[in-house]
Amino acid sequence: MSLCGESGVDGFSKAQLKAFDEGACTTVRSAVSKSLPTEGTPYHTLASWIQSIYREHPVEIFTTNYDELMEQALENRGVPYFDGFVGAASAFLDLESMVEDDLPARWARLWKMHGSINWWLTKTDQVRRSRDKVDGEQLLIYPSHLKYDQSRQMPYLAMLDRLRVFLRAHQSVVVTCGYSFVDEHINAYLAQGLAGNPNASCLALIYGDLASAPDAVKLARRYANLTVMAADGGVIGTVERAWCCDHKDNNPAYEIAVTRDALPGRSAAPDGQCKWLLGDFAAFGALLASQLSNREAEPGLADES
Repeated sequence: MSLCGESGVDGFSKAQLKAFDEGACTTVRSAVSKSLPTEGTPYHTLASWIQSIYREHPVEIFTTNYDELMEQALENRGVPYFDGFVGAASAFLDLESMVEDDLPARWARLWKMHGSINWWLTKTDQVRRSRDKVDGEQLLIYPSHLKYDQSRQMPYLAMLDRLRVFLRAHQSVVVTCGYSFVDEHINAYLAQGLAGNPNASCLALIYGDLASAPDAVKLARRYANLTVMAADGGVIGTVERAWCCDHKDNNPAYEIAVTRDALPGRSAAPDGQCKWLLGDFAAFGALLASQLSNREAEPGLADES
């Protein structure tokens, strides 16, 4: 609303624009306020994977989604996590704790870079997290309140800054699934991190063909530590390539990650051509599930744990 002043924009008054903004946010909140099924989703699998893997540092999850599905899955599996907020009934954003990197390794970090359906801007310009709406508060979901004043920028900028810090760490690995690289501000942070730390790497799993993610392809051609894997091919080491059609009988994940069947509505590659499937979050979840089952089947693993 700061951009329109008191005179409005294109024939719309400030009051009308504010009402439209609030209505759009309410509609989005209603559309994505869904409960996760009790079992069997890729979210549950990802949470189980986070819970089971050995690590020296907390896993960090960056998401542009507004929904609470990841939170529900982590809580269902008993995975402790920190999302930048502290408290219960009306949690407040704690920027100081976000800066610190002293969480136990078994914790996860969840950074919602475009806001959430339970983030609210109070009348005193404070940011709180709650499922309950208070009259006069505004929902904080991107992009409605971005680029206005510093208090409204802060939740988004703080989450994005965590991506910058993560990429700066030695040998950090970012895996994106389904992200189409259409958000320029996130792309800028990724490019900056990959350029500044040659030991960092990003594996981008694209849902559709390479043509559906031109910005990802452009970045991957420039930065060798960004690998793009789309349905019809990939960009690996700055070089664009089609997928090899040789069947890997010795790889148990082959049938999960690859198909020769046609993918109508997703890929223009013809029937019989090798296609990559892991840009679909469901397929990615199936891959994690196969890793968990193989891990449990390893002899002596239970004794070691």
